[in-house]
Amino acid sequence: QVQLVESGGRLVQTGGSLRLSCAASGRTFSNYAMAWFRQAPGKEREFVAAIRSGGGSTYYADSVKGRFTISTDNGPNTVYLQMSSLKPEDTAVYYCAAAQRRYYLTQRSTYDYWGQGTQVTVSS
Repeated sequence: QVQLVESGGRLVQTGGSLRLSCAASGRTFSNYAMAWFRQAPGKEREFVAAIRSGGGSTYYADSVKGRFTISTDNGPNTVYLQMSSLKPEDTAVYYCAAAQRRYYLTQRSTYDYWGQGTQVTVSS
């Protein structure tokens, strides 16, 4: 059974940093693209960052470029999202996702598996 379990979300002040983790299990994810999406209250789930299989190319939403970094361990059994210079508008539930496809990585429909999410709240 495939599982993606996010952790690391918490309350943080504006300008602070946070690292989210996503532990993947149930199959080999070395050929999967991994991504982070987020959903704020009353808004659609939106793309944040993605990384191609094998720790390859990375992609970021314009709103987080230069502040967030996605990475994986060697498995990849775990995918990380390092967030810095956090803003109140970064407040959301952050979801980890995995996809077998190699393209259209910014689109929700590309992803085959999703975690349950972890809450990030940035206070002003």
